[in-house]
Amino acid sequence: MRIDSKWGRTLGAFILATAVALVAGCGGGGSSSVSEGSTNSSTSGTGSTGGTSTGSTSTGSTGGTGTPTLAANQTAITVSSGLTGAAPNMPMVSVTLCVPGTTTCQTIDHIQLDTGSFGLRLASAAASTFLGSLPKETLSGSAVAECAGFADGYTWGYVHVADVKMNGETASNVPVHVLDDLSQSAVASGHCATGTLNNTPSRLAANGILGVGTARYDCGSYCATTIANGAYYVCPTSTSCSSSLMPLAGQVSNPIRSFATDNNGIVIAMPAVAAAGATSVTGSITFGIGTQTNNALPGSGINSYTTDHYGDVQSATLAGTGGLTAFFDSGSNGLFFVDNSIAQCSSGFFCPSSTVQRGATVTGFNGTTGSLTLNIANATQLLSSNNYAFDDLGGSISAISDLDLGMPFFYGRSVYIGYDIASSGSAGVASSAYVAF
Repeated sequence: MRIDSKWGRTLGAFILATAVALVAGCGGGGSSSVSEGSTNSSTSGTGSTGGTSTGSTSTGSTGGTGTPTLAANQTAITVSSGLTGAAPNMPMVSVTLCVPGTTTCQTIDHIQLDTGSFGLRLASAAASTFLGSLPKETLSGSAVAECAGFADGYTWGYVHVADVKMNGETASNVPVHVLDDLSQSAVASGHCATGTLNNTPSRLAANGILGVGTARYDCGSYCATTIANGAYYVCPTSTSCSSSLMPLAGQVSNPIRSFATDNNGIVIAMPAVAAAGATSVTGSITFGIGTQTNNALPGSGINSYTTDHYGDVQSATLAGTGGLTAFFDSGSNGLFFVDNSIAQCSSGFFCPSSTVQRGATVTGFNGTTGSLTLNIANATQLLSSNNYAFDDLGGSISAISDLDLGMPFFYGRSVYIGYDIASSGSAGVASSAYVAF
C-alpha cells in the first residue's frame, strides 16, 4: 500500500531482513533486519568516501564497543548483533516513553533508527508492563488505530499518546503507533494492508522503529482529507473499526519535530568500518542543526542537497545511467540498486567474486551535484563472519528501482538531515528539506 509518496518505503526494512535471512539460510552467518530474521527493515548504504564522523567508535571482529561522550541533545546509536542476533547494519537507539505529564515511564532499547520513515512504532511486547497506563488516542470518542502498509506487509494496532524522551530532549503528547495490541479481525476483510503482519519483536528484529525522516507526519494531507485512506481507523469497540479521516495533529509523527528545541533536523555521525566489517560500532544522533555548537553545519567541505518532502533528491545517476532518484535510508541494511552485471546470491544480495565499485551522482533540487563511490562485496562472505556492520553490503530487489543509500552510506561520515517546515508535500516537488554530507 502506498500513501503519500513514501508510505510504501516505511517498511522497506522488512523486505531486506527477509533477504538477509535467506542468505543466512544458504550458509551465511548473522543476518537480517525495519524493519526486516526477521522481516524487518533496512535497506541501503554506500561505501563512498568523504565526510567526517565525530563522537563515534568502531571495533574489529574481536574488539569491544566504545561509548562516545554525549551532550543533552545527543543519544547513542549502536550497530551490533542486535535484538535477535540476526540483524546486520541495523542501527539501534533507546527511547523513554512516559504517560503524558507524569513520571510513569519506561525506557525501551533496541529501537531501530530509520531515516526513511516517520514516527515511532513500538511492539506492544516491549512495553507490556507499561502499556496499560498509556492512554489511547481518541477521535469523536472512539479509539484510533492505524494500519501502516509497507513493502512486504503491514503493522496494525492502536495509536497511543506518550511523552517521548531521548537523553535531555522531550516531545510531549506525541501519537505513537503501538503494534499488536488490537486484533486485526476488528477491521473488515480487505480494508487493511495485505501481506505479512509485522507486529512483534521477532518479526521486526527490534522492539520498534523510530522514523526520523524529513516529513513530520506519516501520512499527511492525504489521510486528513480522504476517508478511505486505508491507514487510520476509529474503533468504538475492540471488535469493530472503520476507516476514518485523521487530522494532522492526530497522526503518528516524528517525535523530534515536537522537541521544545533542537527540532529542525538531525545529525547522524558513524565511524568508518573496514572492508570486512566490524562486530559492532557506536555513533551518535545529534538533535537540531545550527541550534547549538555541536550541530553547526560546516561552512566548507560539505554539500547540501535539497529534497522533496519525503527526502528524495531530484535526480541521480548510477554507473553513467541517469533517470534515477535517490534517498538516504538508515532503515535499509544495504546499498540497493539495479545492476544486472553484478552477480547475485539467491537472496537478491550482490555476491561478486571480488569487491566491485560503482560510481553514482546525486543532484538536489537546488542544483548541487555530488559524486559517490559505492563498494559492493560478496554478501555471503560478509554474512558468514561474526560481524554486523558493513559498508559494502548491497543488493537488487524488485521493490527498489532507484538508488537506496542505506545504512552503509552512513559509515565514516556525518550526515545532516534538515526537515521540511511544511506539514505536507508532494513527491518530486522541491521542499525546504535537505541532506548534507
